Amino acid sequence: MFTELSNAVILLQILAIAVHSAAAMRIVTYNLRFDSQPDNITVQESLNSLLDPLQQPAFLTLTKEDYHSEWGFQEALVRQVNDLAELFGPEWSWIGVGRDDGVAAGEFSPIFFKNDVKLISKDFFWLSNTPFEPSKFPGAGSIRICTAAFFSTSVGGTQKNFTLLNTHLDDQSDAQRRLGASMLLVRARFEAVRTGTPVFITGDFNSPSTGPDSGAYNIITGAAPPVAINATFADKYAVKPDQLPDFKMLDLRGQAPRRNVSANFATFTGFSAPNDTSSWARIDFMFGGNNKGWTAEGQKAATSLSDDGVLASDHRPVFTDVSI
Repeated sequence: MFTELSNAVILLQILAIAVHSAAAMRIVTYNLRFDSQPDNITVQESLNSLLDPLQQPAFLTLTKEDYHSEWGFQEALVRQVNDLAELFGPEWSWIGVGRDDGVAAGEFSPIFFKNDVKLISKDFFWLSNTPFEPSKFPGAGSIRICTAAFFSTSVGGTQKNFTLLNTHLDDQSDAQRRLGASMLLVRARFEAVRTGTPVFITGDFNSPSTGPDSGAYNIITGAAPPVAINATFADKYAVKPDQLPDFKMLDLRGQAPRRNVSANFATFTGFSAPNDTSSWARIDFMFGGNNKGWTAEGQKAATSLSDDGVLASDHRPVFTDVSI
């Protein structure tokens, strides 16, 4: 149900509006609370159980985890995706498949988008040694998938296109994270060359920007060389050596004006109280290709904590405003 959203769905909202000659978008990544306690409660039943909006809630302990909180949105099971679709309503559409079978089994990494953005093409690939079929990298904790989409929007009669890749790298295997980042970089460079338009990557990398587990972040941002990937995948998305030879992805938090970046840094906070930040980290990212065609306007890591002390997720939702 939608109140059980947490630890790993990237709800990527894409909101397109006209601003002068540029298309302004809000891209949101949110690792949902994994639906580990299914109870078959419908969205409407959940809404009916909410407190009177005029009644002050009874404050709970900050560490309380509630399976019936009413928040939104990289670990989404199909029932959660369906709930999200109902909550967003008919003005929104979504794409995604279950990572276990390429249909509906297992977690999704879906992309939700507003209908004034046109979906031109979509596909899915697995971050493993056999990327064109449901598969798990040896030693990884879970099967990992990427949702790839090419979108178009119109501003003043001018068409603006962009590519978005949404994913969730492994929480246990650094080798999988490095492989996944290398595959994402190859695919992003291919799309940048093929379309000549902006490319964005978003998701839970389970890899911070510094420290011993930062391999995936360093690869995607060009600070470390990529690792060897599946030859068929590499051939399918190969480009000529002289086409964007120094291509890399830029961390949008660092690209936005500092006055427009929120003070919240960590995106993973667990279910711990604010006075225990030992496990907190920034592992949920949004990147833009250095082929540019975009401008980062601001970024905010919001909160998953409500006034009654309920944490909707062990991750914070991250909002980035960009213009293309």
